[in-house]
Amino acid sequence: MDVDSDSEAAPPMPHRAQPNILITGTPGTGKTTTCELLAIATGLEHIEVGKWVKERQLHSGFDEKFQSYLLDEDKVVDELEPSMLAGGKIVDHHGCDFFPERWFDLVVVLRVDNNVLYPRLEKRNYSDVKIQENIQCEIMQVVLEEAHDSYRPEVILEFKSESIQDMESNVESISEWVERYVAAAAATQ
Repeated sequence: MDVDSDSEAAPPMPHRAQPNILITGTPGTGKTTTCELLAIATGLEHIEVGKWVKERQLHSGFDEKFQSYLLDEDKVVDELEPSMLAGGKIVDHHGCDFFPERWFDLVVVLRVDNNVLYPRLEKRNYSDVKIQENIQCEIMQVVLEEAHDSYRPEVILEFKSESIQDMESNVESISEWVERYVAAAAATQ
């Protein structure tokens, strides 16, 4: 589970002053913690999609079996679109295949071994059905596959996220990428 792309590579030619980044992965891989740390390190705005769905009623109901809201993808995209145009956003969500490709300059997929993931999900008091569903998703690399089906390979990075040290290292690598992006954007203006 090393970096899927070269994190030292120059970022793409910027079309906005600050990048938009998608942090994705199976629930329990550390997306929100990583996003919070990255927002502090870079000054970019963290948007937790799950929170927006609840607060802004961007769903079509509640799934009792999985104890989660049924996300309305069209409502989410419509609500996020104005925020994404300016750049400077870190979007945090476990799915990635419904967001427009044009929104993101970098897509980071966080991965965790199931021996680490299972206890994390148990601590959240997830039902056995929900835990098994998420474990299967991680085993089958569902989110990683979605990312590769939805985005250009050169914008995708895959990081292991099993420990605090992993998260800190990931945040450092992504922060360095952001610095290169911002510098390239400034040089083109």
